[in-house]
Amino acid sequence: MSTPRDFSSSVPVLETERLRLRGHRHSDFADSVTLWADPVVVRHITKVPSTEEQTWWRFLRYLGHWQATGYGYWVVEEKATGRFAGEAGFADYKRNIDPPFDGAPEAGWVMAPWCHGRGFATEAVAAFVAWGDEKFSRTRTVCMIEPEHGASIRVAEKTGYRQYAETDYMNGPVLLFER
Repeated sequence: MSTPRDFSSSVPVLETERLRLRGHRHSDFADSVTLWADPVVVRHITKVPSTEEQTWWRFLRYLGHWQATGYGYWVVEEKATGRFAGEAGFADYKRNIDPPFDGAPEAGWVMAPWCHGRGFATEAVAAFVAWGDEKFSRTRTVCMIEPEHGASIRVAEKTGYRQYAETDYMNGPVLLFER
């Protein structure tokens, strides 16, 4: 069995007062599995906890985004402890959605339950959105949120996103935001 390659060195490290956003490492996979298997975490995203296999595919997409597009998702960790706090960043999922995103980078974030209500999501999103403003030369970015996910709607609005559409995606209603 070969040793997994570490692609995290090609991902920029972003730091805030309390958080560090860095590239995924193979050693982060167990934390990612725990995160995506938690019913509280996924209730407004996939609605169903992910299996280890499904999380592995997601993990590979995170790595592939950086290689293919020059942007992607970061691991969010608490600086003081190094504790895994979640995953956040930009992606291009080529979603079949109306209205279409027209190639705009799509912001997304998912935080571990121990972080909920502590402002970590807003802090992480503000950091990667600022990075995106420089990287994309102020190009439009978007995000998609389930209407009942009030916490994520507040994070989006605090970081400059404004709702521009309401539509259906994967047999359910979603709100589309842009900045």
